[in-house]
Amino acid sequence: MPDNSVTLVGNITRDPELRFTSSGQAIATFGLAVNRRFQRNGQWEEQTSFFNVNCWGQMGENVAQSLQKGARVVVTGRLDQRSWETQEGEKRSTVEITADEIGPSLRWATCDITKNDRREPGDTSAGGRPVANEPVAAGGYGDEEPF
Repeated sequence: MPDNSVTLVGNITRDPELRFTSSGQAIATFGLAVNRRFQRNGQWEEQTSFFNVNCWGQMGENVAQSLQKGARVVVTGRLDQRSWETQEGEKRSTVEITADEIGPSLRWATCDITKNDRREPGDTSAGGRPVANEPVAAGGYGDEEPF
């Protein structure tokens, strides 16, 4: 696991947006609002933090197909800082979450799980997008055991 791992529980603030890189790699992005409720001097206060979450590959495709604005999710990943310069020459930076795992929060909801067929990483034989439901070569799971 990365040294800067983080786990957040929050609500999706905008529907996941699925895009593909020029090499055909899927990436889904969405916003996450994390609320913290605490008592100060006998009064309840609420603080909300907002994060951008990036989901790569098959997970990104699954997120775009399965989740929507308002869903409560658990996100585990790493913090990534990104910097850029605006057209006006101002320097900007942001901290984003690159997700390793995402799942629905079952605290106040239920869900049905559908397992997708596994495929080789980088398999882009369907018009630049990875292909689902194709057999995986023996031993093609890398470090991960199939379940």
